[in-house]
Amino acid sequence: MPPPERSTIGWDIGGAHVKACLLQGGEVVDVAQWGCPLWQGLDHLARALQAASARWPGLAAAQHAVTMTGEMVDLFPDREAGVRGIASALAASLPVQPDALHFFAGDAGWCATAADVARHWEHIASANWLATARHAALVFPEGVLVDSGSTTTDLIAFGNQRVLTTSRSDAERLVSGELAYHGVVRTPVCALAQRIEWRGHARHVMNEFFATAADVYRLCGELDPAHDLYPSADNADKSLAATRQRLARMVGLDERDASAEEWLELARTWRAAQVGAIGAQLRRVLAAHALSRDAVVVSAGCGAFLVPDLAAVAAAGEGAGAVPRRFAAYGANVANVAHHAAVGTATWAQVCAPSVAVAALFEREHD
Repeated sequence: MPPPERSTIGWDIGGAHVKACLLQGGEVVDVAQWGCPLWQGLDHLARALQAASARWPGLAAAQHAVTMTGEMVDLFPDREAGVRGIASALAASLPVQPDALHFFAGDAGWCATAADVARHWEHIASANWLATARHAALVFPEGVLVDSGSTTTDLIAFGNQRVLTTSRSDAERLVSGELAYHGVVRTPVCALAQRIEWRGHARHVMNEFFATAADVYRLCGELDPAHDLYPSADNADKSLAATRQRLARMVGLDERDASAEEWLELARTWRAAQVGAIGAQLRRVLAAHALSRDAVVVSAGCGAFLVPDLAAVAAAGEGAGAVPRRFAAYGANVANVAHHAAVGTATWAQVCAPSVAVAALFEREHD
């Protein structure tokens, strides 16, 4: 579907995925995601951009709003080099008009030139969460964004049409608890807990890259295969039997050593460990910003299915303050999805929320 002259494409360039949104007349008409193992080279980014150009043949006529987290990958010697490298790669690979490429720099506004990108790289680096939370804050008077993706979960309070945290960098958010390095696809299972209760015993787990969170949620029946883009830890298939075998290795066993029901019980135990860890951080964020019970929990990301349970953990723990009781989905309640968009577009807007947010913010600020 070629974008008309007055359209905006929002980009979220991550270390593992490229996400993009086509906005026309302020409405989301298409959203897409491509796997992009950026740590393996910028050629993967070039291929994702080629796929986007094929999906939207008139891409050259659009304005482009960009956010990123991919500067963190170890392809780059430091984050500054990462921001500048990604910006240069986009400028070289996208067939855009002069002055049509704009980088979201948070409090510093938008950057449209290489000199601006170099000057404000710290504001551009890993600012996608800020775009999503600012967009949600324009829709709801008070709330918390819980964006749970393949690798991380953002926990961002907002109110009075602004983001409440003063943290801006990942380093600061790791201190405040507003960034949880927990996702539902790529997180190694050994990072979820050092000991696990199963078959009546608390057992230590193997600190090896034998399984990932995708195995847990695949076995639990919650992970959409469309969001499960990366190879398994052992590069084997993603059948339930192969999934059980990977989880079995985590406790020193093989798939044949327990029943399917027992392996499901183990997967649910791993799930509970991750929900407990993220939920505790959500409790901390809610307490820090003293949100009221009238606030809204806005879910986003491919792990949005966890959000009700995360809120329940936040409400149950010691020192829990007021926990919001209302829930909203970014894709259905924040993103302005066109009525004529394809079925499933709202779901993809949920998964690719930052790409939608930067496009919407850019159009709002450049109307």
